[in-house]
Amino acid sequence: MAVQGRAAAIGGAMSQPRTMKGTGKQATAKKPTTHRTAGAAAAVPLPDFLKTAGTLTLDDRKLLVDQALLLFSENYVHLPLKVAMHAVNPVQRLRVLRNRLDRATTTTPEWIFHREMSSIFHSVRDLHTNYLLPKPFAGKIAYLPFMIEKYYDGGERYLITQTVTGYQATQFGPGAEVTHWNGTPIARAVALNGAVFAGSNDAANLARGLESLTLRPLVIQAPPDEDWVTLTYKGLDGSDQELREQWMVTTNLPPMTDLDAVSETAAAMGLDLDSDEKSRAKKALYVRDVVDLERGRSSAELAQPAAVGGADLPTTMPGVFRAREVTTPDGTFGHLRIFTFSVQDPVAFRDEFVRLAGMLPQNGLIVDVRDNGGGHIYASEFTLQTMTPRHIQPEPVQFLSTPLNLRLCRRHKENPAGIDLGPWFPSMDLATETGAQFSAAAPITPEDGANDIGQTYHGPVVLITDARVYSATDIFAAGFADHEIGTILGVDDNTGAGGANVWTHALLAQLLNEPPPPDETSPYVALPNGANLRVAIRRTLRVGALTGTPVEDLGVKPAVTHQMTKADLLEGNVDLLNKAGALLAALPVRRLDLKTSVSGTTLTVAIDVHGIDRVDLYLDDRPISSEDLTDSLSIDILDVTAGQLLRADGYESGGLVASRRQKV
Repeated sequence: MAVQGRAAAIGGAMSQPRTMKGTGKQATAKKPTTHRTAGAAAAVPLPDFLKTAGTLTLDDRKLLVDQALLLFSENYVHLPLKVAMHAVNPVQRLRVLRNRLDRATTTTPEWIFHREMSSIFHSVRDLHTNYLLPKPFAGKIAYLPFMIEKYYDGGERYLITQTVTGYQATQFGPGAEVTHWNGTPIARAVALNGAVFAGSNDAANLARGLESLTLRPLVIQAPPDEDWVTLTYKGLDGSDQELREQWMVTTNLPPMTDLDAVSETAAAMGLDLDSDEKSRAKKALYVRDVVDLERGRSSAELAQPAAVGGADLPTTMPGVFRAREVTTPDGTFGHLRIFTFSVQDPVAFRDEFVRLAGMLPQNGLIVDVRDNGGGHIYASEFTLQTMTPRHIQPEPVQFLSTPLNLRLCRRHKENPAGIDLGPWFPSMDLATETGAQFSAAAPITPEDGANDIGQTYHGPVVLITDARVYSATDIFAAGFADHEIGTILGVDDNTGAGGANVWTHALLAQLLNEPPPPDETSPYVALPNGANLRVAIRRTLRVGALTGTPVEDLGVKPAVTHQMTKADLLEGNVDLLNKAGALLAALPVRRLDLKTSVSGTTLTVAIDVHGIDRVDLYLDDRPISSEDLTDSLSIDILDVTAGQLLRADGYESGGLVASRRQKV
């Protein structure tokens, strides 16, 4: 997708454009241009940054390997699946690395150690399970001052779609077509890069390989091997061009929350850290309007709604939502982009979604979650209810049955520190005798919260996904499919296939120390230099027709696919949204409106519907009336008291198709 908003530089870099004019000869390099913006974070060339790295001792490295072994062996819920599906053995690789460290008499360069640790973690193709590099890498990004995206035109083509403000090179900018990367054909370079930063499926591999060509969060990805990149491209005038651009390093925007803290939010996270880091970096590089509105606070909730673009609806969460009307050949519909579920308050998230959807056309809604790496699992599952009359069953999750996971569940079985592991404890306790590989399955998201307000949007809904959809967003897409809310339109043939709740090493360590007194036999040891580890701790399972099927590695396949076009990249996703509009136009539009008035203890309910032939009324979940409708209807309900909950369920040909709730 093309990032929306005005571009802004985050630092300075040098480019050396060379014009070839199709002659096969390279022209003399022109004077380098710079791109700087006052007030942006300082950036330094990659080689200068790397001079500050390299402070891990041999004992530090041994400790990191030991703690990684602990997490893989005792906490990692997907280990049996990954060993079987991808024929990998991260535990043995860590044992071999540990043995080599024991034999070492001198320390190898630190970058070699980081590369090996990253390779072991990447081998399981799980973006929840990561080696997080220590200082100075944590909180930093390496970047090139442009973005490349893919479209199809008889094959894969690659375009420049964004450049940072102030960056200039000969015939270069949005619309320039990239042909080679360091002399390698661009499609092959993307595939090779994707194999290094592996996702759970081929589509995810390629998506991550492309994005990592120009942007790398150094906390989770090893620094680029090259100091600079040579880019060959077709200029805006069709001429053959080449430039050399050096990697720069700068500080990223801060994360939404402290994922190491013992909190309900940290424990309910389903987040692809790579996507989250890149999303914040793109915001800093290309969407400074949002950064300014949020005042540097990621996913901030504003006191008053504000609009980023002229056609956008004002929102209190400009870093989270973008809402607008879109006109297609098949009609005008709502387009509601969700950039992240990474928020502190999932109820506020749900309520802002409801408010924005209510301001958009009610004849069809496009919910767009492309590039969304997840966040708060509650936020994703609380939102589903607003688009369907069905009862939402949150996805259940399981622990791997191990002695260490049992200790965690036993300590928090009665929720002494705000993280309730009680639902999983009995089965974990029995697993020692039964030999069960996994705990019983129970949802993370409270079921009452997932059904607290019910349906608020009654028009048809299309969900747009891509291979960057991951974690809590995979859970959202799975719930959308499992509850048959609408049609899924994918620009890739699968989502990122990340189905887990993820905890950090630091959070795990604290869970054996909270509440006091701490567990003196805890195997978790503090990591050196700000390093950290993340692990998929609980795996998610589908509900509905696919009950019990893991989301991990399988993902959510769309019902309809769309190959991105050049117009999509350069003209605001025009063809993609037209495709979504055509899908919406083919779906039935329904309306279920209630107007109420109270006289004494009598409640008068005026019902107006479209696409509905029967309405059943309930008061505090007790049945009151069932009415066949051919037109609007008014009905009196006696002996009503203030505060009771009125619910109307609408049916068409015997099937539940709409529902609305209203307080008396």
